Amino acid sequence: MPRFRLLSLCLGLTLAATTFAGAAQAPRVLLLGEVHDSAAGHAARVALLRKELEAGWRPAIAMEQFDTAQQPALDAAMRDCVDAACVVARVAPPKAGWTWPYYQPVIALALEFKLPLLTANLSRGDASKVVQDGFAAALPAELIARYRLDALPAEVLAAQETEVRDSHCGGLPESLVAPMAKAQIARDVVMADTLRTHADRGVVLIAGNGHVRRDIAVPYWLRRDGLAPRAVGFLEPTSDAVAFDAVERIPATTRPDPCAGFKAPKTSG
Repeated sequence: MPRFRLLSLCLGLTLAATTFAGAAQAPRVLLLGEVHDSAAGHAARVALLRKELEAGWRPAIAMEQFDTAQQPALDAAMRDCVDAACVVARVAPPKAGWTWPYYQPVIALALEFKLPLLTANLSRGDASKVVQDGFAAALPAELIARYRLDALPAEVLAAQETEVRDSHCGGLPESLVAPMAKAQIARDVVMADTLRTHADRGVVLIAGNGHVRRDIAVPYWLRRDGLAPRAVGFLEPTSDAVAFDAVERIPATTRPDPCAGFKAPKTSG
């Protein structure tokens, strides 16, 4: 064999070994956060995910943007559609509030690499049931037992209550704070359980930064289930990075004051 061909072959084997070693080291359970209205953040996230896939990793992709009841419809769309726009047109709820063009590149990756695309979220209707009547109104008994939601850690509930207050700019009646915090916990638990059932092959969660916090959100419940997730926050420059395993900094998005539409709750006296 000519010497240059031997060198080329050795180089090719080295590159292949490097690629597959990188894929083998990819996290089994990877959570990629988002700032929902940040186009730059969505672009950075899909670039990171593409890099993992091109290195050889083949996880399932779970998305907060789809409710678990939509899985049959999503499976059919992924089977029949040739592009992401078709999947969105067939499955995406028209009034769900998501900016679907931001998510089409993730769906396109699933189509390109022939990856399972999973619905991960509790529906709004079921979340409302939790607000009204607690976990048992919307979650299966076995799920409540698995994650011991009947013995909810006080520190997790308290932290989620703080998040609910802050996200509503202090304008939410206090009587709604704990029920809405429990609805958020229910969403996190449903997402965690979706990831758990696909962890053996590897799975990625696409969700808001609030859902990928390692201290109180989806990673917290996964660790209680014996898994070792890795949470990556996609954060604007002034956001606190402490709740994540890794951070991708993204440019700040210009937006109206998010608290402008909230009113302080009325007090008696």
